[in-house]
Amino acid sequence: MIPNFLFLLLLLTVEGSESSEKVCSYQDVLNYLNLTKGSDLFSMTRPVKDYRKPTRVSLEVLLYAILDVREIDQTFVPYVWIVLDWKNDFINWNPSNFCGIKTVTLPTEVLWKPDLTIEEMTEKDKAPPSPLLTIKYSGIVHVQNDQVLVSTCRMQVYKFPFDVQSCTLSFKSVVHSVTELRLVHNLSSSETTKWSRELMRTQYEWLFINMTVTNKTVASFGFVQDVIIFTISMKRRSILYIINFLLPVLFFLCLDLASFLISDSGGEKLSFKVTVLLAVTVMQLLLNEILPSSSDKIPLIAVYCIGIFALMMLSLLETILVMYLMERDSSQENETHREQSLRGDGGNRRGKVNFHNFLPEMKKWIQCACISDVSTDETPADLLKRRSSPMTEEPQAFEKLSDELKEVVKTLTLLLNSKKEEGSPSYLARKIKAINKVYFIFYVTASGLFLFSMFFIWLQAHE
Repeated sequence: MIPNFLFLLLLLTVEGSESSEKVCSYQDVLNYLNLTKGSDLFSMTRPVKDYRKPTRVSLEVLLYAILDVREIDQTFVPYVWIVLDWKNDFINWNPSNFCGIKTVTLPTEVLWKPDLTIEEMTEKDKAPPSPLLTIKYSGIVHVQNDQVLVSTCRMQVYKFPFDVQSCTLSFKSVVHSVTELRLVHNLSSSETTKWSRELMRTQYEWLFINMTVTNKTVASFGFVQDVIIFTISMKRRSILYIINFLLPVLFFLCLDLASFLISDSGGEKLSFKVTVLLAVTVMQLLLNEILPSSSDKIPLIAVYCIGIFALMMLSLLETILVMYLMERDSSQENETHREQSLRGDGGNRRGKVNFHNFLPEMKKWIQCACISDVSTDETPADLLKRRSSPMTEEPQAFEKLSDELKEVVKTLTLLLNSKKEEGSPSYLARKIKAINKVYFIFYVTASGLFLFSMFFIWLQAHE
């Protein structure tokens, strides 16, 4: 026979095993909450037992990725996680009565959700919202959505490409005032930034700095509403713009500076400068496709391109002026030589004196002077008779020789004068050298000061 205490112990063991083997389902919780019958009532109105009590909605936003930043359109495309929590007064159960069930997942259409909107959003999110929400035994409803937002963001491109942009996401209710719905956030700015950095997957060409959270109350359309503003700060990665834009424009300036070593006599220098100037113009057209036209200030990179373009244009104008002066100087020299040749020949058609043809003629004159018009048909006896002729024939020979010597002296004088004029530079030639020297000094000084000031401003912006 079994003692009584052993019987009681056995009975308790059997009852405990039966209770531990009890099976519960989520449907039991829904039946208890009466969500199976007339559930539309829960999704139609704000879930409070006293209408004078506002619903507190906790809102958290975490940045998952920076997909695009369009400067020309001034739009910001982030991929964010939006987490919402609020209290439903009609939901409450004891987990111990339902096998320890603390959370139940339901379709989002079953329960009421706050009507939140983003003021900066310009396009509707194409990704479908989360189809489910989670309810806790204490009545807390939890909703989590991941969205690709296309929002407006006023770009400050004055310090491009060393700029820092701040884009905001402002959340507020569409129709509820502060007496009906209050927006709060539990995570601080530092915690939101920390979680966002851990979740970040891609940042496009930007470097995420931080995210600040502010809560304020604004009056709109005759009633007061809560607004939570998430400000995302990010810095542009400028290395590609330095390599692909700033350095090539600087190289074009160096090429234009090196063009001063090209001779001004030909047209190669002028065509080279025009080519370099057109290359900078193409870079400006590319820049125009990047920067927005509605910027408050002229971007520094535009000032950089315009300044270098102005320096190159002045260099081109200086080259045109020098070539004009050289052409004018050459025409004056040709006219002077023509006049001197006409004066030296006494109106003859011989024109300019050729130094190479002068030596044979001089030998001929000397030979003629020595022979004194001796004919090859005369015999030695005739020559003796001629030399023994009266002294009246000798002055004619000497007079002829004197005229030829005068002609030789005149020709030598013209040659020496022409060589002297060719060796000494003219007035315009000296002015051309002075203009080139002065403009080269001005060009180097102006370029150095301009580049130093631009990079100093950019360096401060980069820091």
